[in-house]
Amino acid sequence: MLAIWQHPARLINDFTVVGGSGGALVNAAIMAGLTLLIIRLNDVQLSGPTIAAVFTVFGFGLFGKTPLNSIPIIIGTAISARIAGHKFKEYILIGLFGTALGPLVSFIVFEMGFSGPVPVLGGVCAGILAGMLLPSVAIAMLHLHQGYNLYNMGLTCGFVGLFAASMISAAKGNIAITVIWNTEADLLLTLFIPVLSLALILFGFLLKRKGIWEDLLNIQKLTGRLPSDFIDMVSAGGAFLNTGLLGLVSWLYVIVVGGDLNGPVLGGILTVMGFGVFGKHLKNSIPIVIGVVLCCLLFDKSLSAPGPLLAALFATTLAPIAGEFGAFTGIIAGFIHLVMVERTGAWHGGIDLYNNGFAGGLTAALIISVIEWYRNSRPEDFEDTF
Repeated sequence: MLAIWQHPARLINDFTVVGGSGGALVNAAIMAGLTLLIIRLNDVQLSGPTIAAVFTVFGFGLFGKTPLNSIPIIIGTAISARIAGHKFKEYILIGLFGTALGPLVSFIVFEMGFSGPVPVLGGVCAGILAGMLLPSVAIAMLHLHQGYNLYNMGLTCGFVGLFAASMISAAKGNIAITVIWNTEADLLLTLFIPVLSLALILFGFLLKRKGIWEDLLNIQKLTGRLPSDFIDMVSAGGAFLNTGLLGLVSWLYVIVVGGDLNGPVLGGILTVMGFGVFGKHLKNSIPIVIGVVLCCLLFDKSLSAPGPLLAALFATTLAPIAGEFGAFTGIIAGFIHLVMVERTGAWHGGIDLYNNGFAGGLTAALIISVIEWYRNSRPEDFEDTF
């Protein structure tokens, strides 16, 4: 665990290689516990978005987030809330999801080549400044894609990360992307997702035994567009059943394509599961994955390679597009997403851990812009098309 805390955290650094499966899971558990503690101390109710935040932070605790690089971001967001005259609880989701910029702190501390207290102070200050910028940028980014990109903070952090990477590059910092990827997952990592998924399914049945399948079907009818809290809109039992099923299907996809069940892949599956209570379900997610698969087949990309494998999981950030405009539009969104995500990582040098959220936001902005133009220009034909 200590080796992980002292290791660079930019994309893609698999903590199961750096600190072993045990060290990575302990770090992830500490991150999840810290997230729950912050939620509790600020008297924020556990709901769809907060549960999604816990699962996402937990997942990225396996490849990028540590308490040391995340806390400055959260502090910065809290300062921003104070400046704006609001309570931190109003910005808490921005702060928690904004820990995607944790690698910025780690880069300055461990990768810039300085020694002594200067890089530590510089990293902490950079993290706090980034956290202070996030609330204002997040609102603007949400307007850009109109809620059709579930990982809005991915787009936000990618935007901020562009400027941070440019500054680092100007200071002669080496911002080139490197990949540390575990290809020999052990039994613990292999069974982690199915065991957790089955536990969540059981938990869903314990919460609501009667009518839970009907609730699951009702969830499938929702578009998933932000904000869609399935716990509030349908039921907690149905939402957790949906979460468990998403986990099992995602795990089976990785097995079928021959992918590696390592830190980043588990992080991707956990993020999909987290948003199983806040926007994603099988009906609106599967078309997105089909689009990614078709793109791989057309351009002769391996489905089990790190980029396409993670894209298939994280591209479900665009699930609301399929939920709102149908499976065909969702397939197009998934296809475009893979093309985009293979470029965007280099733009911010891996500083934004939610690179798929960044690419997803840009993809959603493009598709929604076209749809809105068509809707406004030919309203009669639009109703017939969608």
